Amino acid sequence: MNPLKKLAGETVIYGVSSILGRLLNWLLVPLYTSLFIPEDYGIVTNLMSYVAILLVVLTYGMETGYFRFASQEKEGDSTFSTCFISLITTSILFLIIIACFLNPLAVFFEIPTNKSFIILLALTLGLDAITALPFAKLRKENRAVRYAGLKLINIGVNLGINLFFLLLCPWIYNNYPQIPITIIWNPEFGIGYIFLAIFVSSFINLLLLLPDILRVRLKLDRKLLIKILIYSSPILVVSICGTLNINLDKMIMPELIPESQNPFYQTGIYGANYKLAVIMTLFIQAFRYSFEPFFFSQAKEKNSKQVYADVLKYFVILGLIIFLGVMFYLDIVKILIDSRYHEGLGIVPYVLLANLFFGIFFSLSLWYKLTDNTRFGAYIAIVGVIITVVLNILLVPIFGYMGAAYSVLACFFVITVISYIAGQKYYPVPYDLKGILFYLLLATTIFAISTYFNPENQWLKMAEKTPLLLLFMIVFIQKERLWSSLGKIVGINRKRK
Repeated sequence: MNPLKKLAGETVIYGVSSILGRLLNWLLVPLYTSLFIPEDYGIVTNLMSYVAILLVVLTYGMETGYFRFASQEKEGDSTFSTCFISLITTSILFLIIIACFLNPLAVFFEIPTNKSFIILLALTLGLDAITALPFAKLRKENRAVRYAGLKLINIGVNLGINLFFLLLCPWIYNNYPQIPITIIWNPEFGIGYIFLAIFVSSFINLLLLLPDILRVRLKLDRKLLIKILIYSSPILVVSICGTLNINLDKMIMPELIPESQNPFYQTGIYGANYKLAVIMTLFIQAFRYSFEPFFFSQAKEKNSKQVYADVLKYFVILGLIIFLGVMFYLDIVKILIDSRYHEGLGIVPYVLLANLFFGIFFSLSLWYKLTDNTRFGAYIAIVGVIITVVLNILLVPIFGYMGAAYSVLACFFVITVISYIAGQKYYPVPYDLKGILFYLLLATTIFAISTYFNPENQWLKMAEKTPLLLLFMIVFIQKERLWSSLGKIVGINRKRK
């Protein structure tokens, strides 16, 4: 089977599960922004940013290490067993540490009366760290359908619990006071039900994955674990830095914005509008899930480098189509958040492009993973964190959340360029750089032109921009068809000679 078609097929399956799941989750965005004021939603945004970082720390690159070493075994069970035992051990240690420092943590996050939020999130993190490897095993075994099914169940449970506690229970409380709903529901718990929902869904994940886990005889191979940790430790740095580059702005924004400008309010506005880039995030997430095991499996193939080059080009093109689509139809997309949050819509183009460059950076990262030079990935990622920290410190106090949007785009653009230059030195891949730059320039030019189409009627505005999106797609189709035809002609002439 054509490797590009195989990758595309698996990306679609992973993407469908992510997209359907996120569509269900999208129902929660307008729900949250309608029920909670920006200050409360800012607390959710802030805490979930720390969760994203801690999950990376708790999995410490084991997924990539598993793919790397399991590919050298027939079944990969020894690698799975060793990594899984390691993750269970560190997750238990993490929960013990949280229990010991619960009070100081509650004060640090400015929620001293809501320690239960931290407990729920800590338990969720432990469960997600433990289930990360079984999910990676499904990806390695190309069991994309089961993977997607489990993820959909997870999202469905999350959605159901949110709707039950945030909508149904208050409705029963207000309309049927004779029903003792307060036995299971506390109106003062508020945003805590968001954290309860993700905990329960993560716990159900573990239960559903138990059959896959129990099929493997668990035994720790200490020598193998040391090898995996040596290989994965730079990946951990890369992952932490990459996650910091995405979430650090939401973590430190409350500290950088003066109290007089209501920092949690701005954090809530920023976090809600950041979610409008979810279509790009979904596309990148689906691509990442399928691409990592893919490029390891393709490494020994004769034409692997050309395949990698083609993957990157088409990834960029599809990402740019998503960018233009979201921006041209932003008047529809913005209904996902309450109108109180619409003042932050200006960050959306910057966040979309930042996520696209993050996807490009991930695609380019194959050079240091395949050559076992993962330390270079760590160096590049550290540069990204430095850029993120410095620019946020400089820009957020001046421009507020817009400064954070400028920072995240600058960070991912710079590290993408650095990774490309270094990759061409250590593991040269014939990327179509001219073609990629052409499409980037074309998309940004079309977007710039579209800003001049601003009739008062939003439907007319979107109708006027639709031909511009079609123009980009037509240019792409015609250009690639032309190069394909020229390639065939050149190939025929070479054969004749």
